[in-house]
Amino acid sequence: MPVKGRIARISGPLVVAEGMEGAQMFEMVRVGEDKLIGEITRIRGDRAFIQVYESTTGLKPGEPVEGTGAPLSVWLGPGIIGTIYDGVQRPLPLIAEIIAKEAPNRKMFIERGVQVDPIPRDKKWHFKPAVNGGGVHIGDKVEPGDVLGTVPETSLIEHKVMVPPGVRGRLKWIAQEGDYTIEDPIAVVEADGKEIEVKMAHRWPVRIPRPYKKKLEPTLPLITGVRIIDTFFPMAKGGTGAVPGGFGTGKTVTLHSLAQWSDARVVVYIGCGERGNEMTEVLERFPTYKDPWTGKPLMERTILIANTSNMPVAAREASIYVGVTLAEYYRDMGYDVLLVADSTSRWAEALREIAGRLEEMPAEEGYPSYLASRLAEFYERAGRVEALGSPDRHGSVTIVGAVSPPGGDFTEPVTSHTKRFIRVFWALDTKLAYSRHYPAINWILSYSAYVDLVTEWWHKNVDPRWRKYRDEAMEILTRENELQDIVRLVGTESLDERDKLVLETARLLKDGFLKQNAFDPIDAFATPQKQFKLLRMFIDFYQRALELVQHGITVAQIRQAIGRLYVEMVKAKFTIPNDQLEKIDELRERVLKVLDELEARSG
Repeated sequence: MPVKGRIARISGPLVVAEGMEGAQMFEMVRVGEDKLIGEITRIRGDRAFIQVYESTTGLKPGEPVEGTGAPLSVWLGPGIIGTIYDGVQRPLPLIAEIIAKEAPNRKMFIERGVQVDPIPRDKKWHFKPAVNGGGVHIGDKVEPGDVLGTVPETSLIEHKVMVPPGVRGRLKWIAQEGDYTIEDPIAVVEADGKEIEVKMAHRWPVRIPRPYKKKLEPTLPLITGVRIIDTFFPMAKGGTGAVPGGFGTGKTVTLHSLAQWSDARVVVYIGCGERGNEMTEVLERFPTYKDPWTGKPLMERTILIANTSNMPVAAREASIYVGVTLAEYYRDMGYDVLLVADSTSRWAEALREIAGRLEEMPAEEGYPSYLASRLAEFYERAGRVEALGSPDRHGSVTIVGAVSPPGGDFTEPVTSHTKRFIRVFWALDTKLAYSRHYPAINWILSYSAYVDLVTEWWHKNVDPRWRKYRDEAMEILTRENELQDIVRLVGTESLDERDKLVLETARLLKDGFLKQNAFDPIDAFATPQKQFKLLRMFIDFYQRALELVQHGITVAQIRQAIGRLYVEMVKAKFTIPNDQLEKIDELRERVLKVLDELEARSG
């Protein structure tokens, strides 16, 4: 029997209900006459403290509270890709349709208590059983994760229908190829004398990570097309990263680039507590984008979760768990999934507000003492894994969270705790942003712990000299940063020629490699091959020019000799497309030839 109680007290998103004997922690409940979605976060005697995921305006003490007997869960099955959800997996377009029908002339707002199925129950999907392809057979023993068949969810994603976790036994029956809804059984498994119907969809609690066989080393890079990320601070598939930065530094544009251009098969974009106009831009733009790898609409591999700052604050706290659970589901099918959360600072603020309503003892800057453990729980759900069941599948969940530290202060609690649990740190710099250097990733403050792990991939698939060139470029940029203090004090003229060359090459790298226009049709995405060829051109110029400097030729003479070629090198990122990379090699040869001629004249 479901637990039934009454509202005793209301404090913002927090509702205290009495008469809740038998209720369980994290149980999902229906609150009030409108049956609002809530979750029990604390129990004292017969009183349950409930965080409500919808607006509590209009609720009154005495209204009923009814338990569901199950934790907050999401529906997993075909129909998730391409959908726009709120923080608790309610499809926003369908809610908008319902409200528009009920009140066509009224200004559109999401109303409380609207209940819509997360995935369509009446839509038929074309199911193709794996039994015909030599996968499973009638009478076989099946276990969680075994693929029973496939459904073409979109033109980009083949949805694998798997045995749900917790179900194991002998396959007694499997449906023939045909069209079925998620309500129709597609297999029957016999276990301990009982017959269990398996359908295309099942529920999973969002706060419990989905199981897998084993975790693998993240050795494959997530190619994003952003040069400073892929070359200098690479992200691995199954890795964790953060994009911290003050207001106006380009966090949202960076996350857009990752979601749009990365080679992940599935993208989950969580707008967690950001301004409504920013999320509106995402919702309007993403359906118009094309997937750069296939040319198909980007929404055919994307799930959007919109939970803006004017939506109920408690739902913000749930949204990242909903998002990572959906990501794990597609990981289990063997896909590489990228989850971007914008931003985890707003999520932490939701934790702080709920903790304040619960009258918990505050820690740093008012955040709850368990902020670090909650961040750890979230980021630890990333990883590259060997999935349960057969056939063998390797999938990954890569998590990148934006952090919005007030005033760009990286020592504040959310940023400092996040750094403990991530392995890639792309620090956005206000000074770079104000000087129109985008992406404004500071190459001195940023780091990646995956450089060693992905080196083998770059050497095998791009060029065996990648690490050598990458490290030399980082040395030049680091040395240039050290020289800036001297230049401010005594000027450039007091430096020796080698250091002047370092400054000149660093300027080339910053203008021609690190800067990247996210809105330029050619420069927005650079293949790994183009990234390497550009980097090689700049470093080969530096090495050859260094030889000339050692023979007494000044940097001013070198700069004068290459003349317009300098501008051509800087503009190569705009003028040379990814499919005409031989032009970069030709430009590099022309530059080296000019330097050879300069040495011959001087000698």
